[in-house]
Amino acid sequence: MKKFFVSITAICLFLITSGCNTNNEAENSIQDMQNRNQIQDQLNPNHEFQTPSNQDINHQLGFVRYSKDEIDTQNMNNHEAKIDRREMADMITRLILNNDGFNEVATLVTDQEVLIAYDRDNNSDSKLTNEIAQKTAESVMPRFYKVYVSDNKSLMYDIQSLHNSNTNRDYDKLIQKLIKDMEKPYKHE
Repeated sequence: MKKFFVSITAICLFLITSGCNTNNEAENSIQDMQNRNQIQDQLNPNHEFQTPSNQDINHQLGFVRYSKDEIDTQNMNNHEAKIDRREMADMITRLILNNDGFNEVATLVTDQEVLIAYDRDNNSDSKLTNEIAQKTAESVMPRFYKVYVSDNKSLMYDIQSLHNSNTNRDYDKLIQKLIKDMEKPYKHE
């Protein structure tokens, strides 16, 4: 009989111990699921985030994440990337003017070209300023854009007048003429 009680006690202890472990495993499993759901919720691009106290961080990063199921592939064919040409021209001009040797810069961004004319200091190196202007525009714009640069300051007025024109009639011809003028070597006074 003593053996019987020892056996029953051992079985009860075993069941209690395994029951406690199952309970802990269930709690851990629930906690893991909650953590996983929280992470997925945070990574969802449609999730409403609370605005952080530092607003600048929102403007420093751009992030989206989608699964293949979330994207409507039929509408993707109608989706086109757009570039704010005025904003790009402004950025290029400001970046160029941050360098030594430039007095004034005019930049025009079209759908395929970037046209830059500038007035440089007389004591600055023409090749260096040309290279700075060229590489600055290339670093900002997508690779398929052709960049044309000239230190002929009179072309700044041509770029401005082309920008101010309100007709599309001879637009392409005017652009091509301006590009040819920019490619001509310019003799400084």
